Amino acid sequence: MSDRQSFLLYPLSLIYGFVTGFRNFLYNAKILPSAEFAIPVICIGNITVGGTGKTPHTEYLTELLQKQFRVAVLSRGYKRDSSRFMVVTASSTVSDAGDEPLQIARKFPDALVAVDRNRKKGIERIIKSFPEIEVILLDDAFQRRQITPGLSILLSDFGRLVTRDCMLPYGNLRESVSNIRRADVIIVTKSPADILPMQKRLIEKEMNCAPYQNLFFTSVKYNSPKPLFTTDSILPEPDFSEPNLTGVVLVTGIANPRPLKEFIQTIADEVIHLQYSDHYKFKEKDITAIGESFAKLKSPKKYIITTEKDSVKLKEFTNIADLLQNAVYYFPIGVEFLHDNKNEFDKLITDYVRKNKRNNRVSKI
Repeated sequence: MSDRQSFLLYPLSLIYGFVTGFRNFLYNAKILPSAEFAIPVICIGNITVGGTGKTPHTEYLTELLQKQFRVAVLSRGYKRDSSRFMVVTASSTVSDAGDEPLQIARKFPDALVAVDRNRKKGIERIIKSFPEIEVILLDDAFQRRQITPGLSILLSDFGRLVTRDCMLPYGNLRESVSNIRRADVIIVTKSPADILPMQKRLIEKEMNCAPYQNLFFTSVKYNSPKPLFTTDSILPEPDFSEPNLTGVVLVTGIANPRPLKEFIQTIADEVIHLQYSDHYKFKEKDITAIGESFAKLKSPKKYIITTEKDSVKLKEFTNIADLLQNAVYYFPIGVEFLHDNKNEFDKLITDYVRKNKRNNRVSKI
């Protein structure tokens, strides 16, 4: 899209901003109702289109909280085939549950993972059917103002800070940047692990956080690759010690594959990137394309690497040839808090859950 074509979208962004602003005004003025619940509810979300790292941060919170509390994760289940309430288990399918909820359910079998397009009804169903649950994590629900969470966590990508973005469709913002004031915690995600103190201070100044808001920085952590079609004990971990001898077909269906691609390029000299849209539903022709790309690799060591989110979808293609099955790996990703702020963040979260028997706001706006 040319700059001129892009600029022509600016008037539409003004209209979109007015509509979302009026909607938020109705909620702020309590003209539209927003439900609160007698259980701690933590919302993890953003105000931009695309990947800011919601799932890894939701998983971080799940792992943190399930050590002390009985945790439920509630998601919309984007692009699944139904809208009804459903408890997600390891045996669920992507069509029934959505890729991200299924990933979380398989990763955390001790947590309750549920999907419901109507988050309010979903919370009510969890409270009624699972009274043992002590905290609910709302995945990607910052804009779902039918619910007033007890604690709101807003994510902003380091590479495109919300303060430097514009409203849709001219930019990527789903609502005005002023709405970051609704967040109790702001996390700048995908930050460089070696971010300079001066960079950090400039961003802190730019965010201009209110006294009640806490600002943290996290970076992406790539864990050891795991084979997709077999157990860990059967296949050895891929050998990336010699990038000049290594070729990779990278398969991504996520909003922002750039960080992963850059990481893969550090461990392999030959990279074929098959890029699909976010939450893409793979088809047989895509499996064929992956096989053809794998055959084109000239390196003596060849692998097919995909994301953890895409792995739950690709795993349903059990007819992939044995040669390809033994070459397919995925990289589980996590988050690391920078500047020794992990303990501070963990305490903030666990203290909120422990102290809040009712779902009251942590801050006043």
